[in-house]
Amino acid sequence: MLALAIFVVTLVLVIWQPRGLGIGWSALGGALVALLMGVVHLSDVVVVWDIVWDATFTFVALIIISLILDEAGFFAWAALHVARWGNGRGHLLFPLIVILGAVIAAFFANDGAALLLTPIVIAILLRLNFEPPAALAFIIATGFVADTTSLPLVISNLVNIVSANYFNISFDRYAAVMVPVNLVSLAATLGVLWIVFGRRIPKHYPVENLDEPRLAVKDPLVFKAAFPLLATLLVAYFVTAPLGIPIAFVTGAAAVLLMVIAGRWWQQGRGAVVSVTGALRGAPWQIVLFSIGMYLVVYGLGNAGLTHYGALALEWLAQQGDVVATLGTGFLSAIVASVMNNMPSTLVGALAIDQAQVPAATQELMIYANVIGNDLGPKFTPIGSLATLLWLHVLAGKGYKIGWGQYMKIGLVITPPVLLATLIALAFWLPML
Repeated sequence: MLALAIFVVTLVLVIWQPRGLGIGWSALGGALVALLMGVVHLSDVVVVWDIVWDATFTFVALIIISLILDEAGFFAWAALHVARWGNGRGHLLFPLIVILGAVIAAFFANDGAALLLTPIVIAILLRLNFEPPAALAFIIATGFVADTTSLPLVISNLVNIVSANYFNISFDRYAAVMVPVNLVSLAATLGVLWIVFGRRIPKHYPVENLDEPRLAVKDPLVFKAAFPLLATLLVAYFVTAPLGIPIAFVTGAAAVLLMVIAGRWWQQGRGAVVSVTGALRGAPWQIVLFSIGMYLVVYGLGNAGLTHYGALALEWLAQQGDVVATLGTGFLSAIVASVMNNMPSTLVGALAIDQAQVPAATQELMIYANVIGNDLGPKFTPIGSLATLLWLHVLAGKGYKIGWGQYMKIGLVITPPVLLATLIALAFWLPML
């Protein structure tokens, strides 16, 4: 009960962030209380740090890359091209925007897709004079697809990185399993969003109101470097995976190289357009403190017996067959993530799966089902992920206020069918590999 009370208070502080305390200091405060009260021990700090450091710094490096490319006009350029490909047909623009969100989520993580693409999409919608109901359809789609299609690569979601590192899943093995599953999730997302919002989308829009994509490019040098850098980075992930090189080192090297280019360091900053200092300030450094703090608090819950009960539930699911085990694990993880937040939920699920006495094939299904549940499950509620809370904050700043009740009404309708389709795809695809 003590461990649970510390967790609840910590989670409330993380969401509330009184007096600008920040998610990192709130979580770290909870971890300190857990240490003082004996819920966790100093030895647990080493264990938790070993679990989270690679994922945390990979995420920070990806966001730095995203912020630099965003300031250089890369994402605005891509969005304007997509808007022009729609050729004035709203029913074509909608799926194109969703697919763009899926691509950005794959390479720049779900947070990057939701937080960087959303303001750009809003700006385009304003130029096209979309009515509020139509604009809301695009905005919800952008935020939703950022999470539902954050499955394909290890780097696509912080949840993926933590899980892959915990169970020693290589970059190529993870991609072989999840890329096809992610395509199913994308198709299901498109289908569900179309059913819910299809009638709101205008049939036509004025293409002539859009700027030329080339006008969005603010730093040509960074823009020209973007595609080769991203292609090299993707290849590097596959090449370095068998060597055991941490993903954070590879991503960090790419981030430093992009900072060198953007900051024109070889000529002492002369001619620089993008503010590297601004990108570093905008990086989510609080997530470093949050990761170690929140995971320690959750580790204390595990020590207090939550992991044991989770393992028992998973063992019962395993006895019902692999399909039931996959669906059960995924939905259980999703529910826990929607209440607990997906970051701590990921660790709870990983610890329980590791402890459960189940066949190796079933355990592998459960590992990926836990990832899917924690990637998609947060869409049930606004507190399910920090990305959603930040996304809602960005929207409010742009004049689009979505209340928690309205959000949950949409999330509870959209999420279950997409989650079900994705888990079914996993249950049938993984045994075939």
